Amino acid sequence: MSTTRQPAVAGRFYPGTPDEVAREVSALFATAPAGEDAPSPAVAVMCPHAGWVYSGALAARTLAAVHVPPRVIVMCPNHTGAGARVAVMTAGQWRVPGATVPVDAELAALVVDEARAIRGARADEAAHADEHAIEVLVPLLLARQPALRLVPIVVGGLAGDEAVALGEALARAVARLPAGARDVLVVASSDMSHYLPDAECRRRDRHALGALVTGDPDALIDEVVAHDVSMCGVRPAAAMLAYARAVGALEPRLVGYATSGDAFGDRDRVVGYAGVVIPAA
Repeated sequence: MSTTRQPAVAGRFYPGTPDEVAREVSALFATAPAGEDAPSPAVAVMCPHAGWVYSGALAARTLAAVHVPPRVIVMCPNHTGAGARVAVMTAGQWRVPGATVPVDAELAALVVDEARAIRGARADEAAHADEHAIEVLVPLLLARQPALRLVPIVVGGLAGDEAVALGEALARAVARLPAGARDVLVVASSDMSHYLPDAECRRRDRHALGALVTGDPDALIDEVVAHDVSMCGVRPAAAMLAYARAVGALEPRLVGYATSGDAFGDRDRVVGYAGVVIPAA
């Protein structure tokens, strides 16, 4: 029997019923500025993964700006500590309220094969069971691409060179797909600084985002370390940049930035969120 990854955070991070999800997804995409609903070719995006009330509008705005093909690789950090260091779900399906999304077994197997030199990179489902950072994006991706197929990857405590190696492995895996089947979007799921006063959160995040939009994964990691930026998805983001560099993408552009204080007005202890698009050449 194929594995079905059941919803872990429906009803908490986002609505719990199909009708509520449909209504909220429509409302989130309606907030995208005029003109951003015309999709552009892109090789990768970075989206935030907090509850929709905090970061859903920015995630939707980011996805509204790009063409979402059927094949999507989504990398997220490991918030639970479960599973492998690079945990690739290689079979089965993901269920969210009102929809079931298949895992792209062909591409997932290629990713595992190409990433085999990275210690702890393997087919693994345990890391995905309770992890929220991919799940919250699935209904938004589905809204842009009803024929969605996922390669879900939870990324643990990799060194900087290992994160770069993962991105390069993704590029090799995509290159092994049949000609005409290589339209793939890579998604890095990440929030920015955590639990700081709003002004300090924005100050630190400016350093990380300034490096990120250069397209240099090593510069991103260096800035995050140098300025103590608690960017939970820095490794997925670095792997995304390495992938984009390997496939010859254009420089990343910042779609938008916000903090949780923008949602509720409490500026004393916030989390930062950013949306980034890497256009295709």
